[in-house]
Amino acid sequence: MTQTTTQAMVAAAPAPRRRVNARTRLEIALFVGPALLVFLGFVILPVALAAVYSLYNWNGLGPLERFIGIDNYVRALSDPVFIKAIGNNFAVVILSILIQGPLAIGVALLLNRRMRGRAIFRALIFVPYVLAEVIAGLSWKLILSPRGGINAFLTDIGLGDLAQPWLANPDIAFFVMFAILTWKYLGFAILLMLAGLQGVPQELSEAAAIDGASWWQTQWRITLPLLAPTIRIWIFLSMIGSLQLFDMVWVTTKGGPVGATNTMAVYMLLNGQGAPGYGSAVAVILFVISLAVALVYQRTAMRRDLAGALTEGR
Repeated sequence: MTQTTTQAMVAAAPAPRRRVNARTRLEIALFVGPALLVFLGFVILPVALAAVYSLYNWNGLGPLERFIGIDNYVRALSDPVFIKAIGNNFAVVILSILIQGPLAIGVALLLNRRMRGRAIFRALIFVPYVLAEVIAGLSWKLILSPRGGINAFLTDIGLGDLAQPWLANPDIAFFVMFAILTWKYLGFAILLMLAGLQGVPQELSEAAAIDGASWWQTQWRITLPLLAPTIRIWIFLSMIGSLQLFDMVWVTTKGGPVGATNTMAVYMLLNGQGAPGYGSAVAVILFVISLAVALVYQRTAMRRDLAGALTEGR
């Protein structure tokens, strides 16, 4: 083989790799491109437009002419009603983690055991989550009305003194609303925990039982630590959903009474009607709060999960 031929072969060797890389990039563009366009058009663009509209005193009809800077933000953050709405959102976040989480884990552990009618119980628990928010909210609004089923039942069993307008009492309306939210979304948490339990090796529980560990000790020492990634994912979803809570509250109470059940999203709709500029400022604040909470949680609690999901490119 001559020296000229060898040099030609060496020079031509990288070409196939370049073609492969170009083909890979083209495939990525074809598959990711449509999703990226949808994301830009329905997520990034609306957020950017809302940020622009929030800097104007705009009624939604005419051109953007009255530039007012950050006045809409100052107005929102100075409104005690909006501050209370923010507090209600974070209260739902905390109560969801402290109440819905343990309930979901406990019920999932029980339903994960072999028992008669387990499939029926699983289906019944998941039914509230399947119902549309409008149907669920209107149903509870009727049940909890002064002449609804709850007050009628209390009267029939001799506890008529406890009957009251459950959703019209500012002292208890928030907790009643949270009970409705728990009834509605607990099924999703239980289903997620049950899915996570399927990844717990049964051999570990059997080995612990052979070593003399009780059922509770096995759950505490083995099952719950292995279920931790699922729990962290549920907490993340629960926090984002609680911060963006709207539909159930709007259908049931519209933020009342006296703002007791108000949330940021409900406040945005109530105060943004006829003033899109101000509503856009509230929407941007809601977006920033949700994004900040998500980033902080991912950087702290979910750091190990995200690190385990990433692989270095080769």
